[in-house]
Amino acid sequence: MGIALLLGMETLNGTEPVQQATRLGAEDAALVARCRSGDAGAWTALVQRHQRLVYAIVMRLGLDAHSAADVFQTVFARLVRHMPRITEPERLQGWIAVTAKREGLLQLRRSRRTVSMSHDAADGDEAPYLDFADDAALPGDALDELQQQDRLRHALDRLDERSRTLLLLLFRADDDKIAYDEIARRMDMSIGSIGPTRARCLDKLRRLMA
Repeated sequence: MGIALLLGMETLNGTEPVQQATRLGAEDAALVARCRSGDAGAWTALVQRHQRLVYAIVMRLGLDAHSAADVFQTVFARLVRHMPRITEPERLQGWIAVTAKREGLLQLRRSRRTVSMSHDAADGDEAPYLDFADDAALPGDALDELQQQDRLRHALDRLDERSRTLLLLLFRADDDKIAYDEIARRMDMSIGSIGPTRARCLDKLRRLMA
């Protein structure tokens, strides 16, 4: 799905990231309060709410699925330990993002050491070329972009099913584009109505992100 395409739409540019972060921060704070009171459902909701962000960050760093799962477990295990001491729960998303990046970089360094030791144990082999991600591979602006994409996904999750389906069909990667006549067929609508309907769906999405 072309999340980045949606983020770049002029129709969404009127949505202030600060407003989005404030709303999501308030929701996070409410979930943290419920977790502290022993609400297991709130913890499940909190994990589900941020799991995509964690995986997006560590996969961007270049980790494989197994290492990404290890980072995921570590991040939320640390969150459990820190839960009683969180003083600014409205900033939880930022804490999770930074923690995921740090843990991901630690995994990369461990991988480097493991591969290096394995090579040293082999006699006569030429040193392999290793394409590891650099420690600075995920600068602050990239981290901000991933958090913004995560906020957009949350807004899409709250959009009504028909509007969400239309946007998911329209905004796809270039190598996975769907022709308008096929979209019209799938949505049972005329080709001429796609443009106006698309505008209304984007307006709904913008209001959900406000």
